[in-house]
Amino acid sequence: MLNRSVRFFELTGLVWLIPIANLLAGKNPKQQLTNLATSVGVPMIAFLIFLLMWSVAAQNVKTSLGNLPGPVQTWEQFQGLVVEHNAAREREASFYQRQDERNAKRVAEGKEARAIRPYTGAPTFFDQILTSLYTVFVGFIIASLIAIPVGIVCGLNNTIYAGLNPLIQIFRPVSPLAWLPIVTMVVSALYVSDDPLFAKSFVISAFTVTLCSLWPTLINTTVGVATMDKDLINVCRVLRLNWITKIFKVVIPAALPMIFTGLRLSLGVGWMVLIAAEMLAQNPGLGKFVWDEFQNGSSNSLGRILVAVFVIGIIGFILDRIMLTLQKAVSHDKTQEIR
Repeated sequence: MLNRSVRFFELTGLVWLIPIANLLAGKNPKQQLTNLATSVGVPMIAFLIFLLMWSVAAQNVKTSLGNLPGPVQTWEQFQGLVVEHNAAREREASFYQRQDERNAKRVAEGKEARAIRPYTGAPTFFDQILTSLYTVFVGFIIASLIAIPVGIVCGLNNTIYAGLNPLIQIFRPVSPLAWLPIVTMVVSALYVSDDPLFAKSFVISAFTVTLCSLWPTLINTTVGVATMDKDLINVCRVLRLNWITKIFKVVIPAALPMIFTGLRLSLGVGWMVLIAAEMLAQNPGLGKFVWDEFQNGSSNSLGRILVAVFVIGIIGFILDRIMLTLQKAVSHDKTQEIR
């Protein structure tokens, strides 16, 4: 049981829980307490020092909207956003309840029930978080579907790689702020519909994420395929495997750790790019929330922006841990520790 728990904590990156599991199992308590102090105590002390420095600095930084909010004020703004979210959910439930009651009354009078109108209230902070997550995953999936096949082809064929490599090196460092006007014009020209399936702002943000996040996966996939053991290719030739079997049974499994490394980097890039894309495309996600608060200029705006900064960072950290866990799960080196 202990070994399974330790393996699970290693796989998910929760290595700081390993000393606790060992303590509960009575395994070398003194050493486990030392490990626990290092893995939990030191980070907590560092975080407390950061909060103290932030609190002191906030009192001395004056802006046009007042002092920079400290940790307490930022937490209060977060609580306010939670209250606003709950109030919005109550208004939504009341909105649908009133329609249901009116329809029930009409049915009781022998009349036909009316269609339920959708709730059109403004999205809350937590709705915008979900919008951002949905947008980044759509862009990330599209980028992966492009980058992995192209990377496999480049890794297997030096001629194709030599032809595409200059384009990869040119477009890879381009900022999302440069891609966004181009994507906006192209989408506006091609995505024309009286009843669009997706909002234009969502399409613009998602494709901007795609253009900026596909390069790490493409490059890592290419490297992973190109550096795989050549004996595996020779075995494919000896067995006369067709190309589909060769790709799915040999090439992809051999390059999978490098592919997941690229996917992890791509997801991180996509999450960073998304915030800037949403600011300019006005997609109703976290980027738009930050931009709206900046434009609002109220006494609460700075605190709310800081809340968004911490939420963006925490979500980025969680996404990175998820990808690290997947990378660990497919890695050939099962003793490697996730950090």
